[in-house]
Amino acid sequence: MSRAMFRLTRDGAVARLTLDRPEARNAIAAAGWAELAHAVGEAGDARLLIVSGAGAAFCAGADLADFPVFREDEAARIRFRVEMRAALDRLRDLPVPTIAHIEGPCYGAGVALAMACDLRIATADARFAITPAKIGISYPQEDVHRLVALVGPGQAARLLFTAAAIGAEEALRIGLVELVGGVAPLVAAILANDGASLAALKRAIALGRSDAGQDWRFDALIGGEEAARRLEALRRK
Repeated sequence: MSRAMFRLTRDGAVARLTLDRPEARNAIAAAGWAELAHAVGEAGDARLLIVSGAGAAFCAGADLADFPVFREDEAARIRFRVEMRAALDRLRDLPVPTIAHIEGPCYGAGVALAMACDLRIATADARFAITPAKIGISYPQEDVHRLVALVGPGQAARLLFTAAAIGAEEALRIGLVELVGGVAPLVAAILANDGASLAALKRAIALGRSDAGQDWRFDALIGGEEAARRLEALRRK
């Protein structure tokens, strides 16, 4: 029986999803996307999810060893695309805050995985590259959309057309990551807030991308017991 590619652990309210193929720089094999979707689903009752890689890399992307099969097998190509999309969208749609903690290389589909998270925190040694042009393929349209939303069309074009790697500080400058440094202060700041509020705000951010109207959760939360408790605590300070 093959070893699992993903390891889900819990530390109180925080779930950590670890890509666990350090011998392959955590490249995700075709069979791993369905496993990823399942692991993300298991984290749904946490208050926050951190995605990270074992060893010296975050994720080297999709496992290129699978690609010769795709050339000969149309069904395998379709399954790869559908299962990858399902896993990334399930991560995007998780109702709790998600953080990609990126150490070392983050390439190709690894960047797509990081972009499916709400926040991306890079260590100083992180490197980013989106390299489909090097091997004569494209990048999923949904992930190009997320890339353009984060960095703008010009920077997206630079990353996609050149396939060149950039460092953590450059990724911060163009908006691909939100912070360079440690993840612990951010985790503590998020966990200090109300879980229902965080879920509502995450949904509001998603709705904001489509210029949606008022969300009913605003009214429900502003009149709720948790808001009253927190306001009273602030007043007493």
